[in-house]
Amino acid sequence: MPDPEKMAAVRAALPALAAGIYLNTGSVGPLPAETAAAMAEVELRERDVGRAHPDDVPDLLQRMAEARAGVAAVLGADVGSVALTHATTDAMNAATLLPDWRSGGRAVTTTHEHAGGIGPLIALRDRMGVEVVFVEAGDDGDDERTIAAFDAAITADTRLVAISHVLWTTGAVLPVARIAEIAHARGALLLVDGAQAAGAIPVRLATLGADLYAVPAQKWLLGPEGMGALVVDPGKIDGLVPALGGWLSFERIDGRGDAAWWSDARRFEATGFHRPSVVGMARSIGWLSMHVGLDFVHRRGAASAAAAAARLADIPGVSVLTPTHAMATLVTFRIAGWPAQAALNELGSRVFAIARTIESLDALRISVGFFTSDEELERYTDAVTLLAEHTPTSLPARRTLTILGEG
Repeated sequence: MPDPEKMAAVRAALPALAAGIYLNTGSVGPLPAETAAAMAEVELRERDVGRAHPDDVPDLLQRMAEARAGVAAVLGADVGSVALTHATTDAMNAATLLPDWRSGGRAVTTTHEHAGGIGPLIALRDRMGVEVVFVEAGDDGDDERTIAAFDAAITADTRLVAISHVLWTTGAVLPVARIAEIAHARGALLLVDGAQAAGAIPVRLATLGADLYAVPAQKWLLGPEGMGALVVDPGKIDGLVPALGGWLSFERIDGRGDAAWWSDARRFEATGFHRPSVVGMARSIGWLSMHVGLDFVHRRGAASAAAAAARLADIPGVSVLTPTHAMATLVTFRIAGWPAQAALNELGSRVFAIARTIESLDALRISVGFFTSDEELERYTDAVTLLAEHTPTSLPARRTLTILGEG
């Protein structure tokens, strides 16, 4: 299908795009209509028939297998290396505890990580005395400076290096493979937060070098909230023992009392998965992979994000913080004279743009998806141009329409 026809079909399948210029997939992506229908079908069955029939358990296990297979396909991983979680943060929490910290050690991360990655490291520091080192690098796309900083920070007693694939703040892509080489040479595991990469850009774990890779369902994979995955290097699974183990069911225990799932990444799974959400995660990833096509998703998403960054950079008074030579699909920028929140509010009111701010940088961040149209980006950047030509006090008032009626 030619790109214009494909874009029309894709946008029609994502109803939320009609509500405004959807530029916040880095927080929560638009839900495909097909996914919403599949989840609603499960919810109605649970309401009308119940959730207690013995056949429901094998069916849930099958749906979970489908979700794992979808994640494996997107990341180029083996299905047995995928464990379902309740979110990226859930996966980061579980993975951070996997090294043997009983004798102490060091963990290395950056100062630009999301709270979901920093939180478990701080817990290790405060409760177990683990040394946590924060590297001040990576946000500007200067790979050589980043590598030099990690080379100095990763020592022989480092057990874990925890970083993002794409920083949620500036949108910079970190040189993960090169950091992995340093970590492995010194005996450390590499844990990667893939929240802003999985589904947005091509990811192949075999070449990336990550031992543990955490992903969410609700962002660039366009799935429901409350679902995610932890992907584990198959060669490392046997050496990693989860703190609480996986969840046991009669279907997973053979006659000897051994859990068959203990041999793969399912040992890292918890319990209590919301069945409609499991179905929704599998359906969204399948829709992206088979209906839309990951080549189209990655190609158009990258091109549109690069075009948006270029258009913004050409606007006098706008500073693009995202390194355009090392970017994915996030674009972070400032408008001179405008507090980020004030600019966000104004853009939302004028062109119905749905985006967010990065408070620590007092900047705006837009998430440009494969489904973002050229016309939408033009409207958005035209509105940014208007703001850049004024201050919050000199900006012309928006046109308003008073609707008269009964009551």
